[in-house]
Amino acid sequence: MSELKELRVSNDAMNDPGELRLRIAEEGYLFFKRLQDPGKLRALRKEMLTTIQAGGWLVAGTDPRDGIADISTQCTEGDSEYTDVYHEVYKLEAFHRSGHWPEVVGMVEKILGKPVLPHPQKIARLWFPKYTAHTTPIHQDFVHFQGNFETYTCWAPVGDCPIELGGLAVLPGSHKANKVLEHHFSLGAGGLCVNTEDLGGEWHSTNYEIGDTLIFPALTIHKALPNLTEDRLRVSLDNRYQAVDAPIAEHMLEPHLNIFNALQWEDVYRNWHSDELKYYWKAHELTVIPRDFSYGNRGFEEALDLARGGDARAVLHLNRIIKRDASSEPAMRAAAVLREADEAAAG
Repeated sequence: MSELKELRVSNDAMNDPGELRLRIAEEGYLFFKRLQDPGKLRALRKEMLTTIQAGGWLVAGTDPRDGIADISTQCTEGDSEYTDVYHEVYKLEAFHRSGHWPEVVGMVEKILGKPVLPHPQKIARLWFPKYTAHTTPIHQDFVHFQGNFETYTCWAPVGDCPIELGGLAVLPGSHKANKVLEHHFSLGAGGLCVNTEDLGGEWHSTNYEIGDTLIFPALTIHKALPNLTEDRLRVSLDNRYQAVDAPIAEHMLEPHLNIFNALQWEDVYRNWHSDELKYYWKAHELTVIPRDFSYGNRGFEEALDLARGGDARAVLHLNRIIKRDASSEPAMRAAAVLREADEAAAG
């Protein structure tokens, strides 16, 4: 990872909104050391990883806070077994509350200069070691979350995250393209990537410590680094924030990954102790716009074409779609293509 450069630390400008805006306009990100309270994050880590251990992903009998993964249970976004455990984490009230911590909301308000809406669709990333083919690819967040370009991602590890555990890397200045770049099929979260040959510049990342926070707008190109550890699960928060008066895409008002099992907010809220954050966004008159499926549809069509030629990554992706719901229209198309490919290979 010697090609990585260090992220610029902006703690010196934390109370200077003008300087914060200048830096994010120039570099496309802001990075803060310990913006979030490590104590609160440690408590959240214990709760999240205890739930994950109950789901069978961690070695039985180990301290869940250590995040020692059972490699035999490897899975990723798009697998039904991933969603089963992930949604148990997703139901934790403490997990959703972390997306409203004032140190994060307040920082985004300084950047935007107006009241901020934390997206209802909170997101955690749970990545297994020795599963590098599924590392989140190079992309812009807009293709997934849409709404408006001034939607900000706040990424923070729930625990220390050295380079080898697979933190986030950004391409400084890449947001200045001021447009959504062409994305193509890929494995990894989101299933879409920007071709590396279309990019220039140097990647920036760091050995993240608990409490560190990376903030960037929807057009900044970024990626995850591979989890190269022997046995540690990488756990992070990956939430979005925008101005209350800006457009928001309709799917960002729904639970994350609910397309795989129809999880509803009532399922999420069932065991919460407080009503404070339930349906909080309904107190605002939001401008809700339809989801644009064209990005994902294009990636799916590319996967079909690649699978016809025997591309192993595309074949794996199509089999995952079939396994989730063999009766769905995409699954039936995927199955037909795989049959064609098998017949062609057989001569």
